[in-house]
Amino acid sequence: MLIQMVLTELEQRKQAGLYKGQFQGQSHFLVMKAGAGKTGLISSVGNLAAPVEEWTVGGTALTSLMDVERRQGKFKPVIKKAMVELDAAPFKKSASMREEWARTNSYISPGPIQLVGPASDKVNHTLLLELGVEVLLPTIFSC
Repeated sequence: MLIQMVLTELEQRKQAGLYKGQFQGQSHFLVMKAGAGKTGLISSVGNLAAPVEEWTVGGTALTSLMDVERRQGKFKPVIKKAMVELDAAPFKKSASMREEWARTNSYISPGPIQLVGPASDKVNHTLLLELGVEVLLPTIFSC
C-alpha cells in the first residue's frame, strides 16, 4: 500500500513537472528477518510539524534502536524503551486534564495522516504541544 501511495504521489508530481526521477519500490516483510536474527532498516519520517513538502524521509537501522537487557537470566537484544518525559508539554497537558477526564468522556480520533485534501495541513496535538502551541481538547460527552 505504501509503495502504491508513493507511486501515485510521484505520478502527480511528474504531471505537475515537479519530479523527473525513477522509482521502483520493493516491499520486504521484515518480521521474518527479525525473527531469524537479521538486521534491516525501518522507514522514518521527520519534521512532521512542518507542511508535508518539508517532511524528511529516511531509514533508521534497527540496530540503532536496539539495546541489550537481561531477561530470564539471559542477555537479549530488545528495542530500547522510550520513557515518558514528565517535564514535556504533552505530559503536563495530560496531567492537567486528569480531573476533567475523570468526569467526562473527552477524546480525539484524528484518523490516519492525510497527504492531500482539507486535513493534509493538520498537525497532531502531541506535536503542537511540543512546539509550544496551546491546544484545547474538546469535551465530547459529559457523564
